[in-house]
Amino acid sequence: MHTNTVTCKNCNITVEHKFCGNCGQPMQLKRVDKDYILHEIWHVLHFEKGILYTIKELLVRPGKNVKGFIEENRSRLVKPIIFIIVTSLIYTLINSAFHIENQYIDYHGTEPGTTSSIFEWVQHHYGYANIIMGLGISFWARLFFRKSDYNFFEILILLCFVMGIGMLIFAVFALFQGLTQLNMMPVSGGLSILYATWAIGQFFDPKKVSSYIKALVAYLLGMLTFMIALGLLVLVVELIKH
Repeated sequence: MHTNTVTCKNCNITVEHKFCGNCGQPMQLKRVDKDYILHEIWHVLHFEKGILYTIKELLVRPGKNVKGFIEENRSRLVKPIIFIIVTSLIYTLINSAFHIENQYIDYHGTEPGTTSSIFEWVQHHYGYANIIMGLGISFWARLFFRKSDYNFFEILILLCFVMGIGMLIFAVFALFQGLTQLNMMPVSGGLSILYATWAIGQFFDPKKVSSYIKALVAYLLGMLTFMIALGLLVLVVELIKH
């Protein structure tokens, strides 16, 4: 009996079925249309389990859920890097719509320079900036919780989830401030730090008060490290320019 065979364009082996048995590549790709785009967005945000589900679990049981993601099941929650980028984007969009940060920081109208350029980059790329800040916080958390079995990168995963929720806290209060004109951003800053302290402490040892103290200090030192790193970057760029 004659069988139609084709060559997989991904791994170059002969295939007799709709999918390549070696790499899983479909032999006939679906046409790119609006349904394809919607499916890709759905898949990236992991709506099968739900970004809303992830947010709920991180608000209720952050320590337990992040531990479960690291040690047991990595399909229940949205991927951590995607989560922090998406939540940072949500805040950025709300901030851009209501110009919230312009009430506190405004580089427009000032003389262009290295400092303004770097801090403007941070303002427009919170997702990446938060990941960089997470590196500093993870360093201090690893130092303070060095008796734990979690390595630096596992703690960084924790920070991506925690800081993602922090960005959502900022987003909610930014939206409220934009609609009501009430100054709510200082409140959101305090709440995000409190949440981070609680979530990090829960992750390591929820029964010890010292866990929350170390979590708070690690978070604040990580933020300070990030600001110092930006200052040093400004200094290095200025030295190179001159």
